[in-house]
Amino acid sequence: MKLRDRAVLALATGFSVGRIPRAPGTFGTLLGVPICFGLSSIDFGLAVMAVCGLALCAVWIAGEAERLLGQKDAGCIVIDEIVGIVAALAGMPMTPFNLVAGFIAFRAFDIAKPFPVRLLDRRVPGGWGVVLDDVAAGVYSNILLRVLSLFFFQEAAAASG
Repeated sequence: MKLRDRAVLALATGFSVGRIPRAPGTFGTLLGVPICFGLSSIDFGLAVMAVCGLALCAVWIAGEAERLLGQKDAGCIVIDEIVGIVAALAGMPMTPFNLVAGFIAFRAFDIAKPFPVRLLDRRVPGGWGVVLDDVAAGVYSNILLRVLSLFFFQEAAAASG
C-alpha cells in the first residue's frame, strides 16, 4: 500500500480510533473536541469557514477511504464524526455545559438521523454522503445549543441582575 493510501486511511479512521470495536463514532467524536477548543477562540465567521474547509477535506478523505476499503461508509471511518462535532460546537463558548450538551446532542442527532439527515446518509454517494449527514447533525446540535442558551442563560442572567 502506498504512503498516500496509508495516510488517507490514518486520517479517515482518526489514526485507528475508528477501529475500536465498540462505539467507534463516539470515540471519533472525542477526537474532534480539541479542534473545537481551538476554534472557540476565533471569530464566528472564521470558525464557519474553518468548518467548511475541514468538511471539504473530510469529503475527499472519506471518499478515498471508501474506495480503499471497498465499502460504503465503513464504520471505521470517523473523520465525519470529527467534522460533525466541530460543526456542533462552532462559535460556541467552550463551557462545560456546551461541551457536554453539544457532545450528547451531536451523538443523538447522528444516531437518530432526523429529516433530512437520513436522506443525506442514504442518497448522497461517496465522501459527500459520509460527511454531510454528520455536518447536518452538527448544525442541528449547534442550533439546539443556541436555543438552550437563549432560554436558560438569559433567564439566569436576568435573575441575578
